[in-house]
Amino acid sequence: MADPIMVDSHVHLFRSKEEGQADKDGYEIWEYGEKPHVCFSEAFGTVDEVMADLAATGISKAVVVNLFVGEAIRAEKRARVSGSATGRERDDAYDRIDAELAHELTAFNQWICDVSRAHGEIVPFVAADVTVLSADACAEHVRGMVTENGARGVKLHGASQGFSMSDGRLWPTYAVCQELGVPIIGHSGPDKAGAGFAEPRGFADMLKAFPDLTVVLAHMGGATWDQAREIAENHANAFFDCCEIIEWTEGTNAPSEVELAQLIKDVGPHRVMMGSDYPWYDLDHTIERVMELPLLSAEEKEGIIGANAMSILKL
Repeated sequence: MADPIMVDSHVHLFRSKEEGQADKDGYEIWEYGEKPHVCFSEAFGTVDEVMADLAATGISKAVVVNLFVGEAIRAEKRARVSGSATGRERDDAYDRIDAELAHELTAFNQWICDVSRAHGEIVPFVAADVTVLSADACAEHVRGMVTENGARGVKLHGASQGFSMSDGRLWPTYAVCQELGVPIIGHSGPDKAGAGFAEPRGFADMLKAFPDLTVVLAHMGGATWDQAREIAENHANAFFDCCEIIEWTEGTNAPSEVELAQLIKDVGPHRVMMGSDYPWYDLDHTIERVMELPLLSAEEKEGIIGANAMSILKL
C-alpha cells in the first residue's frame, strides 16, 4: 500500500538564520495559557533547513505563508527619526519610511516566489498588508504576484497587522483572489487588545461577501477555538488548519486532545489540514501529533496530513 501524501500547509521561511531567530524571539505565544514541555523547534527557518526537513520527513510540499507586519515595522522606523527634526523634516522622513515599507513588502513577496521557482516543493503564499499599500494597490500587487510570479495564495494576520479580516480595505484583494481562484490563509485567534480582528467570528462578513473564495482559518481559532463550529456551520467556504493549537492541547486556555479531535469532527475532518508553523515547531512532530489524536479514523488522519491540502489549496 502506498504511503499517504503529506503536505505541510503552514510554514514560515526566512532569508537568513538571523532574520528567523529575530522573528522567533520577537513573537510572543501567549493565548494558550500555561503548558509545560511544549515541543519547540530549534530551526531558524532557512530554505536549506526546510528542504532538508522535507526530505527527511517525506513531506512533498510546504506551503510558505509570508507574513509582513507593516504597522510594527513603521513604528520602529519612525522611532529612529531624530526628535530634533522639524515638522517638515519629520514628514519627509515619514514619507520615505512609507515608501521603504512598500518596497520591502513587494521584495519579500518576490523573494518567496523566486525560491519556489528554484524549489518546486515550496508553495508560495504572499503577504498582503493594507496598512502599507492602499486597498487598490494591495489588490493589484496580489494580482501581479499570482499572474506573473507564481504565487498560489495570500497570507493575512489581522491580530498582528492591526486590521479586521472583514476590513473593507481588503475587499479589492478578496475580489482578486476570488476571481483568480486562489485561497486566503488567515491567522485566527484572539489579540491582546481584545479587538477580535482575527477571531473566527471576525471572518464572517468576508466569508459571506465572497462565497466562492476559499478561506483557511489557521490554528482553528487558537484560544477562541470555540467559535470555529459556528463559522463552519454557516460558511461552506471556510476551512481550517490545526497548526500550533495541536502542540498546545491541554494548555490552560487550549482544548484538550479530545476536545480538539471533537472540534475537527464537528467542522468536518475533510476541511482540516496539518500545519507545523515551522520554524516554531518541527514538521515531523506535528505529523506525530495528528496521528496521535483520538476519535479520528486512520483515513481522516491521512486526509489531514496531506490529501485535504491538495484539494483545498488546489495543489
